[in-house]
Amino acid sequence: MSATKKLAVFGAALALVATSGSAALAQKKYDTGASDTEIKIGNIMPYSGPASAYGIIGRTEAAYFKKINDAGGINGRKINFISYDDAYSPPKAVEQARKLVESDEVLLVFNSLGTPSNSAIQKYMNSKKVPQLFVATGATKWN
Repeated sequence: MSATKKLAVFGAALALVATSGSAALAQKKYDTGASDTEIKIGNIMPYSGPASAYGIIGRTEAAYFKKINDAGGINGRKINFISYDDAYSPPKAVEQARKLVESDEVLLVFNSLGTPSNSAIQKYMNSKKVPQLFVATGATKWN
C-alpha cells in the first residue's frame, strides 16, 4: 500500500472515530447525583452529641460550597451539599447514609467525620457503589 493510500485510510479512520466520539458525547449519561446543572454531595457530621464541636467542619464545608455556587459553580454546575447529623453514633450514621444514597441520591459522600461512623457505613457504601471521599478519621485502616 502506498504512503498516500495509508494516509487516506488513516484519515478516514480518524474521521470515523471523531464522528462517533461526538455522538457519544451528545448522549452522555451521568452517574446518580450528577447532571448538567447539579452535583449532589452528601456529608455526615456530629452536629450534636459528644463530638459536636466538630460540627463546625460541616458548616465550613457548606459555606465553601456556597462560595463556589455564588461564583458560578463548577463548569456551570451547582453543588448541592446535603449534610446530616449522626450525633457521633454509628447506627445513626448508617441511617443518614441510607437517606443520602436512597432518598437524596447523592453522587458521593464527602469528608464524613469519625472512625466509628465511617466504619459503620463502609460496607453499605461499597455495596451501593457510592464513594466515601476524604474520610475524616485518624484510623490507619483508611490509608
